[in-house]
Amino acid sequence: MSTPASTAPSRTGHERLARRGVMMVISSPSGAGKGTLSRLLLDSDKEIELSISVTTRGRRPSEVDGIHYHFIEKSHFRAMAENGELLEWAEVHGNFYGTPRASVERALAEGRDVLFDVDWQGAAQIRERMAEDVAAIFILPPTMAELRSRLHRRAEDPEDAIERRLFNARSEVQEWPRFDYVVINDDLDGAFADLKAILRAERLKRDRIAGSVSDFIERLLA
Repeated sequence: MSTPASTAPSRTGHERLARRGVMMVISSPSGAGKGTLSRLLLDSDKEIELSISVTTRGRRPSEVDGIHYHFIEKSHFRAMAENGELLEWAEVHGNFYGTPRASVERALAEGRDVLFDVDWQGAAQIRERMAEDVAAIFILPPTMAELRSRLHRRAEDPEDAIERRLFNARSEVQEWPRFDYVVINDDLDGAFADLKAILRAERLKRDRIAGSVSDFIERLLA
């Protein structure tokens, strides 16, 4: 995989190396914490941006169109899928979610990191299409009882929706072998520290900085 001529920094000591962007794909059962961890990462690291998905589900009271999701009609979603405009898409809890492709490919080529907050089906599709760019992380709750408690504390879904999410979570947790990293979110600070460590290591992978390192070695030996 080639490294683009990008000015996006990857810090190793005082040297700033151009690199290809990282696709940080974070998944979890609903309520396990991927949304909270994603927000913390975005707030603390200005070198990574959120891939904003399109969805056909209704907007929750705490959500803003164009920031959390692009909320669209099912007919619009189907047209995007048929025209190859989605990097991935899936049906989750009776609604459709997808990732617009063009903006992601542009960001990576420019050396910008992109964060994906998706379900395991979306993560699998992203890996299938762009495996070399992906760092896939699966977030697990410490217990199912704690997962239930978090869903109730969120207070954004009716009881039948919570029960459906808990039922689905029992099969979703079995998908962990599809991922590169697994983080148990029993302590938010600890889970966030793990997430930051993963991102830093991924930024320093050889293939992402190969072109810049070759140039640096030439200067080093000159």
